[in-house]
Amino acid sequence: MSSEPLMRTRIRVEQDVFAVRQLGREVAREVGFEVRDQTRLATALSEVGRLLVAAGRDSDVVFTTTADGVPTLLVELTHPVPGDGDRLRPQLIQVSRLIDTLEVGDAEPGTVVRMSRRLPPSSPALNPDRMEEIRERLAGLVPGTPLDELSEQNQQLIAALDEVRAQRDDLARLNAELEETNKGVMALYHQLSDELEETNRGVVALYAELDEKSVQLRTASEAKSRFLANVSHELRAPVTAIIGLGRLLSDESSDELTAEQSRQVELIRGSATDLLSLVNDLLDLAKAEAGRVEANWSEVDLKAVFGQLRGTLRPLATQPAVDFVVEEPAVSRLRSDEVLLAQVLRNLLTNALKFTAEGSVRLGVAQVGDNVEFTVADTGAGIPAELHERIFEEFYQVPGSRALSGKGTGLGLPYARRLVGILGGAMRVSSTPGEGSVFTVSLPVSP
Repeated sequence: MSSEPLMRTRIRVEQDVFAVRQLGREVAREVGFEVRDQTRLATALSEVGRLLVAAGRDSDVVFTTTADGVPTLLVELTHPVPGDGDRLRPQLIQVSRLIDTLEVGDAEPGTVVRMSRRLPPSSPALNPDRMEEIRERLAGLVPGTPLDELSEQNQQLIAALDEVRAQRDDLARLNAELEETNKGVMALYHQLSDELEETNRGVVALYAELDEKSVQLRTASEAKSRFLANVSHELRAPVTAIIGLGRLLSDESSDELTAEQSRQVELIRGSATDLLSLVNDLLDLAKAEAGRVEANWSEVDLKAVFGQLRGTLRPLATQPAVDFVVEEPAVSRLRSDEVLLAQVLRNLLTNALKFTAEGSVRLGVAQVGDNVEFTVADTGAGIPAELHERIFEEFYQVPGSRALSGKGTGLGLPYARRLVGILGGAMRVSSTPGEGSVFTVSLPVSP
């Protein structure tokens, strides 16, 4: 929205061009332009005024401000010669560089030249009171003579030359500093290049050593897996035979044993059973490490799986103070391997029943985002926080822990975690000593 004009004047003769130039500089100063921008606007005005005077006829000059969006100073020069815009446009190309916008149009009064320059952010607000003050000061302005304006132009030119010379000196100094800096940078670059080259040679040697160690480690792992598989396989037959012979000796159809002999035979059978369990765990773990366990993907009915676990593991819940609870699954189906999933949950439930003297052992499942989370919670002795990862190491058992039934081998949890990895999921534990543990198996809904 344009306000009332700040000033109006007219260009009739060449002397008026000097007056308009002076007036333009004063208007620019009043509205808040810096000295350099005052000179730009005054120069643009004098150049346009010179061209209009050369064309003959009087020209009106109007100074206006606008507050729409960014505050702007507008200058409009109207020349009552229609169709003169085509002549003026090529000659005003250089002038347009001194201001923000310059438009030349042919209107009903004649040819109109419009110029604008945005006010700097630091300029005072142009409220109505301030605008009236500016009008009063401009109305009382007495134009100087052309010589006065020429002197002012010379002063501005000298100041501009001094500024250019100072900038040139600063540029020369900066170039000298930059050249010196470049020398230091190049020296540092060469030094860093030499150090980097030396480091690269060390890295290459380290990688070669790591590759060699990796091959050795892989070979050792494969050898360990083969050893475990072979030893486990070779031990199963004699251990099974010992269990069978012990059962045969205890059979009612065999010769009756004394009480001491029966006790010793039961000890032999119990030890052989524990050994067979260890051998089976070793064999399963060896297969998993060797990559011989592959998932057979299918739609798994979790209700059936939970029912099977409830029936097969209930005989193991021999502690009368322990409630064994298998909840109805909140998720009905899941794409996974039914055998491996059941093995994982069976291992976790068996482990929980072994180490829970009172309270409960509970199995549940729920969907969390794109995953299905199985939880096995018990109220056993609990596991210290610093041992939450160590319990997944092979043969590791929590110090001071004692199984209530059977003997732990320290292989159940590592094997279960490997199976969970094969199923594309993850296993984590949350436990507090004296309160119990919660093992969570997170599997993707659609692996």
